[in-house]
Amino acid sequence: MIDLDVIYAIKFVHAIGASVLFGTGLGIAFFMFKAHRTGHSGVIAVVARFVVIADFVFIATAVLVQPISGFALAWAIGLSPLDESWIVASLWLYVLVGLCWLPVVFIQMRIRDLAHQAAIKSQPLPRRYYRLYRIWFWLGWPAFAGVLAIFALMIWQPHWY
Repeated sequence: MIDLDVIYAIKFVHAIGASVLFGTGLGIAFFMFKAHRTGHSGVIAVVARFVVIADFVFIATAVLVQPISGFALAWAIGLSPLDESWIVASLWLYVLVGLCWLPVVFIQMRIRDLAHQAAIKSQPLPRRYYRLYRIWFWLGWPAFAGVLAIFALMIWQPHWY
């Protein structure tokens, strides 16, 4: 049996990682949305620059930590992770969220660059910016719903088989 303090430490890391994923993702979405609403290329460029950094520093780190801490926690408390339906469902949702997040990171970098160029040249934002923003916006919804569903699965741990 693993020491209870070790289990609590793993659980703490896992909960912090989940919170960072959700909180940073929500914060990024809020700030990008608010910057976009200004229509000001300089504001959008600066906000997008910080958003890209936050994605790499916070979200990418949490993305790596979550499955490691999740599997460690499951094994530490005596579960066989791939035999638990709620963990398997969480993993599938995690993949779905990741498939939404990866293009979003590249879109944010492109939005940053387009807004920066428009600001430097004192030109309006190009059409491509608006098209990328719409894709970014709509990819955020399934990712947000997926993260909420993963939180629900972690808390309620339903069993389907």
